[in-house]
Parts: sequence; structure tokens; C-alpha cells
Amino acid sequence: MTTLAEPATTASASPAPPSTPAPSRARGAGRRALARLGVLAATGVIWWLLADVLLAANPVVSKMGPLTTFDALARLAVDPAFLDAIAVSLGRLLAGLGIAIVIGVPLGVLFGSRAPVEDAVNPVVQFLRMTSPLAWAPLAIVLLGAGTGAVIALVALAAVWPIVLGVAAGVRTLDPGLRKVARSLGATRWEAFRSTALPALASPTIGASRVALGISWVVLVPAEMLGVPNGLGYAILNARDNIDYSGLAATMFAIGVLGFLLDRILRGVHRLADARQVRA
Repeated sequence: MTTLAEPATTASASPAPPSTPAPSRARGAGRRALARLGVLAATGVIWWLLADVLLAANPVVSKMGPLTTFDALARLAVDPAFLDAIAVSLGRLLAGLGIAIVIGVPLGVLFGSRAPVEDAVNPVVQFLRMTSPLAWAPLAIVLLGAGTGAVIALVALAAVWPIVLGVAAGVRTLDPGLRKVARSLGATRWEAFRSTALPALASPTIGASRVALGISWVVLVPAEMLGVPNGLGYAILNARDNIDYSGLAATMFAIGVLGFLLDRILRGVHRLADARQVRA
């Protein structure tokens, strides 16, 4: 009689794939680090050439070179108003992303598990997905006022569709045999979903959230320029109005760094979810 243990025994008897030696991995990591440092150095040189050499006569660009930018960034790093702007923007981002996850994950599960439903709503979903979230700004301001509520709504609109599509794609890749096995062992529908589908959906959900985070961060800054009295978008406008172009460049640089760090955090979480799923 064939048992479930036999495939595992066969698999354990097969030779394990050769692992990459530690010195080779270290050399590869060193080469990647040197390549990244080289690209960063080249980018800094190009930035300096553009701002301080080629466009040195321009009254705006000449004040946005690397030296003046980092000097302004050091000044902003100890400015309570700027730190408050970062905190406010991050709060709006997380609120909008949280709303998008709460709405997008159930919709993604529904669309991915029910092909007729997905096919029926696909034209509407594609229409809404391809409409710029900022195009909804006038309506959001009319309904929610020019403030945090409108910004969070625009961020949620930007984030929800990547999550819906990513989760739906993840649901379609699930092995239906796992659910059948769980049901045959007496599990209820919810228990079968919780023990089989839910862990498998962690990785695609986090991956979709990472995509949504990037889109949301891009939408957040212009959304905060629509009559909002604080946040990083407001800081951009404030620096422009005060003719503080080095502060403008420093704020732009800070926005890029913060977005990079947020993406790296979610990337790390995504890798942990992938590793946990492989172990499971």
C-alpha cells in the first residue's frame, strides 16, 4: 500500500543540490557592493557636473547641487517642523495603505477564487485602475475637505488595485488539493482556508503591498500640495514659495531616501514570508 510517507522518504534519499561555498558568496556580495558604490559615486559626479558646472549660471539649479543640498538636509534634520512633516506624511501613507489592504485583500480573494465574478467586473476594475488617483482629487476634497481625509482617500485609491490584482493572482496559484485534504480530515471551510490558503497568501499579499507602497508614496506628495497645511508635499511648496531652492532639493532628497527605506523594509518582510512558506 502506498502511504503519504513514501514520497518524503524518496525525497530525503535524493542527493541535496550542491551549496555555494561561503567564499564565493562573499566575493559575489563584495562585487555587488562595489558596483552599487560605483553607481552612487557616478550619480553624485553627474549631479555635481549638472548643478555646479554645466548649469552654474542658472539661479535655481545652481542652488540644488550636492554640497548645498546636503548642507540644507543637515539643517532640516534638526528642524522640528520638518520632522513633524515626515511623521504626518508617514501617518497618512500607512492609513491609506491600511485601508487599501482591508478592502483589497477580500476583493482579491473573491476575484481569484471566482473566475465568473472576476470576468464580469474586469472592465470596471481596469477602468478604475487606469484612472489616475489624482484625478479624483476634486471629488475627494468636495466630500472630505482639503485635509488629511482627502489625502488618505487618494492614497488608498492608488494602493487598492495593485493589492487586489496581486492577491487575486496569488489565489489562482494555490493548490486546490491542499484544501481537499484538509476537508477530508474534517476541517471546516474556515479551518481549511486558515490552514492552507491563508499562509500561502502571505507572500503574494506582502509583495502586492510593496508595489502599492511605491505607487502610494508617489501619489502622497502631490496630494499633500492640494491645500494641506503640513506634510512633505506642503514642505516642497513652502520651500519653493520661500525661494529656498537648496531646502527644496533637500526635501526632494529626503522623500527619495524615505521611500527607499520603506521599500527595503517591505522587501525584507517579503523575503521572510517567502522563507517561512518554503519551510512550511
